[in-house]
Amino acid sequence: MVQFMAAGQEAREGNFIVTEALTEQEQNIWKAIKNAFANSECIGYWRYPIFAKVGEKYQEPDILIICQSLGLIVMNILSVNLEQIVTINQENWQLQNFPQVEVNPVAVAETQVRALIAYTDREASIWRKLTGRALILLPQITRTQFQESGLMMLDNLIFQDDLQPDLLLNKITAIAPTIPGEALEHKDWQLVYAVISGTSILRQHRHEVKVSGKSRSSVMNALGDRLHEIDLQQEHVGKEIPPGMQRIRGIAGSGKTVVLCQKAAHMHLKHPEWDIAVVFFTRSLYEQIISLVDRWLRRFSGGEVGYDPSSNQKLKILHAWGAKEQPGLYSYICQHHGVRPGNVKDAKEKQPQLGLAQHCQKLLTQTPIQPLFDAILIDEGQDLVVDGDGKYGDKQSIYWLAYQALRPVNQENPQERRLIWCYDEAQSLDNLVIPTTKEIFGAELAEVFRQQPQYPGGIYRSQVLRKCYRTPGPILTAAHALGMGLLRPQGMLSGITNKRDWENLGYEVTGDFRRLGEAITIHRPAKYSPNPLPQMWGEPVIEFFAYPTREEELSQLADKIMHCIVNDGLQPSRDILVLVLGNPQEAKELEIQTAEFLMKQGIDIYIPTAPKNNLTTFTWPDARPNQFWYPESVTISRIPRAKGNEANMVFVIGFDHIARDEANVTLRNQVFIALTRSRGWANLSGVGNYPMYTEIAQVLASGDRFTFNYQRPLKRDISDGEE
Repeated sequence: MVQFMAAGQEAREGNFIVTEALTEQEQNIWKAIKNAFANSECIGYWRYPIFAKVGEKYQEPDILIICQSLGLIVMNILSVNLEQIVTINQENWQLQNFPQVEVNPVAVAETQVRALIAYTDREASIWRKLTGRALILLPQITRTQFQESGLMMLDNLIFQDDLQPDLLLNKITAIAPTIPGEALEHKDWQLVYAVISGTSILRQHRHEVKVSGKSRSSVMNALGDRLHEIDLQQEHVGKEIPPGMQRIRGIAGSGKTVVLCQKAAHMHLKHPEWDIAVVFFTRSLYEQIISLVDRWLRRFSGGEVGYDPSSNQKLKILHAWGAKEQPGLYSYICQHHGVRPGNVKDAKEKQPQLGLAQHCQKLLTQTPIQPLFDAILIDEGQDLVVDGDGKYGDKQSIYWLAYQALRPVNQENPQERRLIWCYDEAQSLDNLVIPTTKEIFGAELAEVFRQQPQYPGGIYRSQVLRKCYRTPGPILTAAHALGMGLLRPQGMLSGITNKRDWENLGYEVTGDFRRLGEAITIHRPAKYSPNPLPQMWGEPVIEFFAYPTREEELSQLADKIMHCIVNDGLQPSRDILVLVLGNPQEAKELEIQTAEFLMKQGIDIYIPTAPKNNLTTFTWPDARPNQFWYPESVTISRIPRAKGNEANMVFVIGFDHIARDEANVTLRNQVFIALTRSRGWANLSGVGNYPMYTEIAQVLASGDRFTFNYQRPLKRDISDGEE
């Protein structure tokens, strides 16, 4: 449900979304609009959406207001003075000293209104119910000047002197609707917002429920559209095109990938001449990101544009490194500069992130980088930072390579380039570095970022997404508590050490971190974990089991998977996921052991990158490095491959591998990543009896509230330090 902000400054800033930076005149117009609607239940957009195609070009409305009292309002701006208008004959306006000699602004606005309402009419419950108005704003002409000119007066004109809060709203109300409608109920307005924003494309495909009574599949189907109602902050992040850098810090499951793909699609349609790259680290994300970009493109273009790598040459989806058969950002830049790209075998360090950083460092040192892109959007930003030898001076090499490969937004301010990166510092597995602006770009650019937190018109350089839509609240809070070691008898291992950053993650804090040894209580309110599945299920959604032997653990795993398939109606692929914990060697061994055990029980399995299902060993030339799922098979994965993927039921096995080395921050982070893959339920298990198992029981019993004593120093402090 949309949570409308109170009247005043917060309402004007929160409910009104600017898609690009504004000129001074545009800022004045937008301010007048926001003031006029400040006390209304509405959402306003500047230059959105690109639903209507006018001629050969996608042309969005200048202003769109979705207002519960007035309906849908499209307002287009014609910035001409009186002397530039020669004649007006209903739809056709003859102009002079203007880029176009003839325009028909009324017809364009009405076309846009009809196109928008056609989208809402696809929903049966609001079919032909929405009222629509098409208006033309003449900000350089007063009503008196126009009346004295002798030009034809049209009913739907708004003039310069109408731009007063009370007057403007009265003028708009008095204008007859282009399309009459009827009063809508509150739930209908939620649907209108979702349709116009585009979040309805995120609806999950519903499986036929073949089991009776309450089951996991019936609950997931009942969940339906509830997780995809409009979120105003996501609206800002997904639709704003900043005239420079922007960072998006988001908790796991907050929709970072979704809004980044939306932003890329929006950019591409608004600016088809731009060269844009969407970049990520985990290769198994190719399918998901291509699918999201394709859906957003089709949504915003009315189905006319999709994503095809062979035809979308201006919009590239690139793995950070790249491979022989599939270029990535690094290899693409190398090829354009006539440099043979390096690979993992060439790198001094075999760890992928550090190897990539060292290759980028070498390229930056030896080759002047020419600009190739107008915008680069980076997902999984925490996986592209390294410590030590891989840096380029005081900058992160891969980020600095991306920055150098960008064209300046304008020549007057060449340091402004559209590099947009998303990250969740809690999901880093291989280093302790946090991708702050200073860490990425060095002190000089970080200072620019800090001194100007907003671009003209209100687009923020930095956004924090604190709501978790994917993972149910009890699983998310357990993930944070276990990942950081909040309830360890010896004290927390890693995490956040100030109240502001905990609040940015969606927690309330009692206590003072500055007083060592003082009890700190953190609580996560339900509003920041809107997934209603725990209430709908009515039973625990996260459980932990310790077994005397591995065989018993795997036997129970097999039984539970079969129960999920037979009794709960879950699909083996994409609904169920088995994640294996441990260091690289022991996790690999347990992955194979688990796969072989499940196959003996008649359960088809898939190990990511395998050429087909039910294979535990294969040679690299046969591998499918982008593949994570296989039809009718349960995926068994180690943690690094699972990043970015999700499932309804997640089994996390091998907790004894963590418990034996429970002070290891990297292993603790595996727990956080594993749990936050869940859309519904998490089943944790391990072998033996370790002190950490008591900690797990305490965490699960604590629910959404944890009290601990903070002691310094932490092995890893992920506080931001820049907000």
